[in-house]
Amino acid sequence: MRKFGLHFGLILACVVVLLPPLWALRTSLVPESMSYSTEIFPAFTLDNYTGLFAKNRFGTFYVNSLIVALGSVIVALPFAACTGYAFARFRTGGRFARFAVLATQMLPPVALVLPAFALLRGAGLTNSLPGLILVYSALNLPFLTWILMGFFEGVPVDMEWAAMTDGATAWGAFWRIVLPISLPGLAAAGVLGFILSWNEFLFALVLSGPQTATIPVSLAALQTSNGVQIAKVSAGVVLAILPLVIASRFIQRFIIQGLTFGGVK
Repeated sequence: MRKFGLHFGLILACVVVLLPPLWALRTSLVPESMSYSTEIFPAFTLDNYTGLFAKNRFGTFYVNSLIVALGSVIVALPFAACTGYAFARFRTGGRFARFAVLATQMLPPVALVLPAFALLRGAGLTNSLPGLILVYSALNLPFLTWILMGFFEGVPVDMEWAAMTDGATAWGAFWRIVLPISLPGLAAAGVLGFILSWNEFLFALVLSGPQTATIPVSLAALQTSNGVQIAKVSAGVVLAILPLVIASRFIQRFIIQGLTFGGVK
């Protein structure tokens, strides 16, 4: 009876997790007029996908999201690695600096979006992809720093001492010893940073323009005076989660190692 209850709970949890994306996939493949039908699969069509690319310029927004998400990770990850290593090894700034980095994540985004807009406008970077990349990099930097700090604390310091005994500098030990060992952690942090940038809506809504909007903004634009175009929204959601699924599938091993890295010393 206990095993039955356990298996039933697991099946129920799987249904709760998988039902929303599966229903979104189903809705994306039926005509708009049947999107609210209670039938499991009343009809089949690809018009929702073709309409997104032909009428709503979804391909442009898709490329924008890829550029911004990848660019923000490429910019923020090196700075986060150096800062996290300084906190982990040299206790730079003490506990106050660590708390200050973490406290920045507690600020509501709405309190930061207007100052960010003013800074970008002064630099002439509003309605541009480089401006979004800079903002997303700044937003991701504290989060990635905090994650990588735990990973670096899991690297045995004896390995760095041995490298420095052989003549390596502190930077050489970090570059040749710590970073290669921490690749699973860096991969996990990079994926998490990519997901944060990929899903961000408020800053993209305020800072982007008609040509530089990202996927969340383009999906929000499908809400019209006639109602929500739920079939197209579902098609956009299915396409939006594909990069996340593919990235997680190919680097699953690194994510698992990274999330458990530093847990056992």
